[in-house]
Amino acid sequence: MSKKLKTHNTPNFTTFKEFLSNVERQRIKECASVLDFKFNKTRVRVLSSAEDVPEDAKGVLYWLTRESRVQDNWSLLFAQRLALKYKIPLHVCFCLHPKFMDSTIRHYKFLLKGLQEVNNDLKTLSIPLHLFLSKEPTGNILTFVKEHKIGCVVIDFSPLRLPKDWAKKLKEALPENIPLCQVDGHNIVPCWIASDKLEYSARTIRKKISDKLDEYLTEFPAVIKHPHNGELKIEDIDWVGAENSLEVDMTVGEVDWAAPGYRAGMQTLYEFCEKRLEYFSRKRNDPLADALSNLSPWIHFGQISVQRCILYVSLFKTKYVESVNAFCEEAIVRRELADNFCYYNEKYDQVEGANEWAITTLDKHRADKRTYLYGQKELEESRTHDDLWNSAQIQLVKEGKMHGFLRMYWAKKILEWTSSPEEALRIALYLNDRYSLDGRDPNGFVGCMWSICGIHDQGWREREIFGKIRYMNYEGCRRKFDVPAFVARYGGKVYSKNK
Repeated sequence: MSKKLKTHNTPNFTTFKEFLSNVERQRIKECASVLDFKFNKTRVRVLSSAEDVPEDAKGVLYWLTRESRVQDNWSLLFAQRLALKYKIPLHVCFCLHPKFMDSTIRHYKFLLKGLQEVNNDLKTLSIPLHLFLSKEPTGNILTFVKEHKIGCVVIDFSPLRLPKDWAKKLKEALPENIPLCQVDGHNIVPCWIASDKLEYSARTIRKKISDKLDEYLTEFPAVIKHPHNGELKIEDIDWVGAENSLEVDMTVGEVDWAAPGYRAGMQTLYEFCEKRLEYFSRKRNDPLADALSNLSPWIHFGQISVQRCILYVSLFKTKYVESVNAFCEEAIVRRELADNFCYYNEKYDQVEGANEWAITTLDKHRADKRTYLYGQKELEESRTHDDLWNSAQIQLVKEGKMHGFLRMYWAKKILEWTSSPEEALRIALYLNDRYSLDGRDPNGFVGCMWSICGIHDQGWREREIFGKIRYMNYEGCRRKFDVPAFVARYGGKVYSKNK
């Protein structure tokens, strides 16, 4: 895929602590000063008409949204670079919404505990984190800009509707002389650089991304102790009060397998390479095999960088070439294709956002008889005639995750067992966003749209209900893995037919 991924010496760290120390040394080795680092300015785009920081500016503000980490964060690095250039203070803020889409306390606990780690790391660098509790973040940002005489606001990139709306409102409300800069620190190749249009499939975007990796797949410099924040008083954050301000469902509790935060995410990365990467290419489609990276919660919340993951995983290419290639395909091409879809398609969560052939074939089969018909409550409670589907849903509810292969089967069966494609997509997104730690994410929208609406796919043999949408069935799963063993693990039962 890239020259940078071809020749490496396989690392040999005996402990996670040794691995983490090596990563820190690599940052410092890359560049002793953020100002000396040659920052690729195409990672940044200026959304405002103003481009230059005013001469009387007293600070730079980074509004953290998608990248909830300190190191390996292009957005924070760019904000600090600006603050160092003008020798002014650097601030970081986060706006905590009392309710966000179908998030539950499961997601907010993961988010808030990760933010506490961010706050502690920023303190060691003399950088304050300001936590705003608000349903409308623009007002908080504008008040802060005025009170602290902020000369530039830096924001993260997200292709989703609500964050795009926040950026638009902030752009319109900021004083005309204050630049608003957006950095894509989530993708290795910035979304607007990878492609300037909606891509049809992985096939059409793969080369566009691959050709740019040598430019963008670089080591990070380190965020340093900020020398111009000496007079700033770093206030304590009331984390208990922040949690009490939430207006979310408290019944979906935390999971015990995934600890939030940068260090826990990095440990998962280390353990993946040490224990599971060897089997990834051969066993990643087996829900019973422990072969997946399990990194998606930390990537979704921005607690670790995909770029860091690729830099480390690629070191094992001489040892596990097929697994490294497979991981890079999923983590780079497929993931960035998902951002492309959501960014360039305003109807990324609607049947109308599918390709014309898929809309046509789904319309043609709307009136087809459903042998089984279930409502949202029955599906949510795992009460179908299919013990495998029920077991997958139980896994989602209990663990906040579902094996990738089963996610496809799970979503396609929702299409088969509900009254319309619109109802199927609505329920699939609701369940995914409510229970999965990595829900409310471009990957989740695209996964459901691929399964139900055929995006990034092709037409297959026509059949009832599905039309030409790719079909999956129970027997196909039995040929892939030990279905009875998976059912035994999660306890899905067979319920009476609902015709």
